[in-house]
Amino acid sequence: MKILEVRHLKKYFVKGGKKVIVIDDVNFSVDAGECLGIVGLSGCGKSTTARIVAKLLSADGGEVFLCGENVTATTNLKKFYAQVQMIFQMPDDSFDPRKSLGWSIAEPLKNYGYKGNVADKVKSLLAEVGLPAEYAERYPHEVSGGECQRAAIARAISLEPKLLISDEATSALDADNQIKIVALIKNLCRKKNIACLFITHDLALLPHIADNVLVMDGGKIVEIGKPLDIIHNPKSDIARQMMTANFLK
Repeated sequence: MKILEVRHLKKYFVKGGKKVIVIDDVNFSVDAGECLGIVGLSGCGKSTTARIVAKLLSADGGEVFLCGENVTATTNLKKFYAQVQMIFQMPDDSFDPRKSLGWSIAEPLKNYGYKGNVADKVKSLLAEVGLPAEYAERYPHEVSGGECQRAAIARAISLEPKLLISDEATSALDADNQIKIVALIKNLCRKKNIACLFITHDLALLPHIADNVLVMDGGKIVEIGKPLDIIHNPKSDIARQMMTANFLK
């Protein structure tokens, strides 16, 4: 089942009185349970694409479809955000430092009228991401970066979304935690049939999570393929450049 479809997406900003194109006719789709990696150097447009899909930015052209529904101009954001959730680069910044992790994970459940026992659901969500139940009582500053990101993932899946967007969610973590977090995201998406957009600048992570990969440069998609095909036989200049940076340090 096709969860996300992006058609002819465009975005520009005005700098110094001139129009600067950031996204230029981008097209892609993601099925349920599938992970699509979007990779490129800083400024290529990958994060802007993700933020448009997540309705954190508006598009200047094109359309976004979620489960077959055109959500480009939807105003029903409560329904939208029950279906689309993001995992951000800095997990501790996405939590209220004055509130426990359990409180933050419970908040969307309460806001959306969860009918069961919220405390039990929070414990279940923590278990799904590999954290003990007592982490519900801890605060963001009391846990490691990897543990905080696991809690952020628990919150993101709490409403059983259709689409999960990971925007550089591993870039602030050490190499060991990066692999563990991408494995966790992949397993959860497979298990729960969630579509995933995985935004990164690191080609080396993609074989661990992505089914297919888009390489972006200058706001355009310059290459599409399987992760290992792009790593072993890159066809675009930017993919070759990134492969050298990632693997031949």
